[in-house]
Amino acid sequence: MPVKSPISSPLGQAEKDAVGEVLQSTLVDLIDLSLIAKQAHWNIVGKNFRSVHLQLDELVTLARTYTDEVAERASALGVSPNGKARTVADNSVLDFPEGWQDEDTVISTVVSTLAKLIERLRTRIEATDKPDLVTQDLLIEITKQVEQAHWMWQAQQA
Repeated sequence: MPVKSPISSPLGQAEKDAVGEVLQSTLVDLIDLSLIAKQAHWNIVGKNFRSVHLQLDELVTLARTYTDEVAERASALGVSPNGKARTVADNSVLDFPEGWQDEDTVISTVVSTLAKLIERLRTRIEATDKPDLVTQDLLIEITKQVEQAHWMWQAQQA
């Protein structure tokens, strides 16, 4: 049985609920991104295997780093983060194909996945403009890093 949150929030209840939803959906997206990048990492084949394989690990590290920051921000606001596999699966909007994938398919899929994530993050930045600038600042930092990764993945398509 869950216990009542022992963490007091600096936000009012309406703001806490709104920011909690933003943080929870961001948590799901980042966990999903780390799993997708690992799936790609294990299944990539082709002449540029090694470089893309290693770049996928960098993407996993980015996603996992910010997963923890987002979950801890939620906790600091008195919102219980939910990163369970079922929660991620039920709320996932990102995708990656099954089986072995050549590097062009992996790169293309990562580019489109990161573009979708950036769009979602930018919407969340707007949603936190009034209720919590601290969370907005975290989302801006995450978006900055994801946009940089997106640029680097896109550069491989040139």
